Amino acid sequence: MTTAVTPAEDTLAAQSTPEGDASPPAAGEATPQPTPEPAPDPTPTEAVEAADGLKEAVASKSETAGSFIETLDSWALTIGENRISVWDSLVAASVLLLVIIGAWFITRFIAALIKRASKLDSTQQLLLQKISTIIVWAIAFLIGIDILGIDLTALAVFSGAFGLAIGFGLQKTFGNLISGILLLLDKSIKPGDVISVTDGAGNESVGQIRKIGIRAISVITRDRTEHLIPNENLMINQVVNWSYSSRDVRVKAPVGVSYGSDLKLVEKLLYEAARDCPRVLKTPPPRVNLMGFGDSSVDFDLRFWIDDPEEGLANIRSDVYMRIWELFKEHDIEIPFPQRDLNLRTNQQFDRLIEALSGSSKNNQKSDR
Repeated sequence: MTTAVTPAEDTLAAQSTPEGDASPPAAGEATPQPTPEPAPDPTPTEAVEAADGLKEAVASKSETAGSFIETLDSWALTIGENRISVWDSLVAASVLLLVIIGAWFITRFIAALIKRASKLDSTQQLLLQKISTIIVWAIAFLIGIDILGIDLTALAVFSGAFGLAIGFGLQKTFGNLISGILLLLDKSIKPGDVISVTDGAGNESVGQIRKIGIRAISVITRDRTEHLIPNENLMINQVVNWSYSSRDVRVKAPVGVSYGSDLKLVEKLLYEAARDCPRVLKTPPPRVNLMGFGDSSVDFDLRFWIDDPEEGLANIRSDVYMRIWELFKEHDIEIPFPQRDLNLRTNQQFDRLIEALSGSSKNNQKSDR
């Protein structure tokens, strides 16, 4: 006898059967496979998030401007999962320009405040200006990135090559920047100092430091030539700083007189010559030293001090020498020049040459008569 099963009973039986007790499929039946869900289409991410917000704000105010912006936004370049359009580039350039202008004005304002700080010397003021400038520009960069909402992963493709280029290209720049800050910290080189400068031909001249920049210092010599010396060179090379601890510089002027001169009078005239030059300091006083007895002269050394080496050393030495020459002329002090005795050995050829010269001179005298 066949028993009919109602749909209700069938449903009840299905609910009462636990999932774990499900009977395996019969032999020959295919195992059902789960249907995979379709993967969503990848949509490129906007690299500049601020551009989208600004586009929506403009479009809500003006349809014409919105359509124009849509056109600019349609011209785009996709890098990986990021999308950069012409509109994104314009917004980024505008924001960066505003940030740069704002940072420039802030650095000028801070520099003006630092210059008013009378308790700080010029070196400390310059050091604070440089440190504040670095901090302001670093903050401005971070603010610009934050305002734009730039996804920095958009540059991941170029990060390796860009970092390598920065490492090689800006290595000297960062080295000179750190060297300039260290020079200002230990005050070994500061604006206004007078240092010795050697040009490419090896000629040494004295110049005054006008400015210490991020990359190099500016040194102006007496002939108004401006030398730009990298900061790193001043850290690793020997530098002669004429005004490191004091601006007083001693200048030497060696002088020689004949052996028949009155040495006491010579000493007095040398002191007078130094006192007659305005740039020579009265304190420390000049000093005249007798250095030795040379082959043809008695050698003196006039040493005097100046406090303005940036005005030149050769010119003050020239002024002192001119005054010495005038005083020696007034008092008949002779400045000797080297003299040598020449001894000639006689021989037949030399005697014939003398006779020939004598005969030619006699013939010339007869022809003149």
